[in-house]
Amino acid sequence: MTTDSLSSSQVPRQRGALGADFRTTRWTQVGRAKADSEEGRQALADLCDAYYEPVVAFLRCELRDADAAREMAHEFFVRVLAGDALASAERERGRFRSYLLGAVKHFLSHHREAARRLKRGGGAECVSLDDEDKAEARTVPDGRALTPDAAFDRQWALTMLARALEALRVECAAEGRATFFEQVKPWLTGEAAHGDQAAVAAECGMNMVALKVAVHRMKKRFRQAVKAEVAGTLDDPGQVEAEMRALFAALGN
Repeated sequence: MTTDSLSSSQVPRQRGALGADFRTTRWTQVGRAKADSEEGRQALADLCDAYYEPVVAFLRCELRDADAAREMAHEFFVRVLAGDALASAERERGRFRSYLLGAVKHFLSHHREAARRLKRGGGAECVSLDDEDKAEARTVPDGRALTPDAAFDRQWALTMLARALEALRVECAAEGRATFFEQVKPWLTGEAAHGDQAAVAAECGMNMVALKVAVHRMKKRFRQAVKAEVAGTLDDPGQVEAEMRALFAALGN
């Protein structure tokens, strides 16, 4: 799969515009987020917003309950926003994606251990988990379903594409080409049929050759935006191509 052919389901809508600072690296944001300042709090909020859905995707596979996954993701990011979760995050870890996945795994493991202690009567409150345990016992794993790690990676890839597409939209709007972007966006996301080009060309006041050249250039800019977004999650520029391959592999799942 390439960025020339992306279905609409693979480019989800973001909850808000990302703004011109989209190219700020995640590790730079982590550094800012450690600071007890307004900038630090904003950096934390940006990180949480960008990576909320990948965390939910991971937890949904682990818990097999969409509501429970979102509730736990909320609790996880509350901890992140409290500032403690990023204290050990260092640039040397290389991939922010890997760091975040490890962090949420640790959080889930801690949560499950706390639940087991409560079940054994080790907590101040006696909580019965019998119903929950029985429900888990009745769950039959779906061999066709993604593993939790694969679900996280796939949603991470979709997030990268969505952020890149939004960055390109902002860029085009700044150039006074917002309408043209909306007209050709279907070719970026794989939604447009080949026969649609004649109508779009007429609407843009272009001939077919000119439109095809413009669409080709826009696809190239989109690929560059995806690459820039991926590069922002890495500490080592030499890992970009490998991470791009990982992105396309995740989309293929």
